[in-house]
Amino acid sequence: MQQIKIKIEAFGAVERQLPQNLEIICSPNSTVSEVLDRVTQQYPAASAMIERCACTIGEDIISRQSKLNSDSTLVLLSPVAGG
Repeated sequence: MQQIKIKIEAFGAVERQLPQNLEIICSPNSTVSEVLDRVTQQYPAASAMIERCACTIGEDIISRQSKLNSDSTLVLLSPVAGG
């Protein structure tokens, strides 16, 4: 069965909770939510942070129900406070 590789890049507070060069191998049509579930299984300390992150691919903010069909870089952006 074909697999796809999702590279995880994190910025802000969540960046300190996850290793650099994190990659998740999953099947095509996996959702962003399923990929994030796999990350939190491997790194439970990051779970609360990941729940609050915005997810992007390229310049686009995507929903957690978005399906991933090819090798991608999923960027996690921690919420920011202040103004």
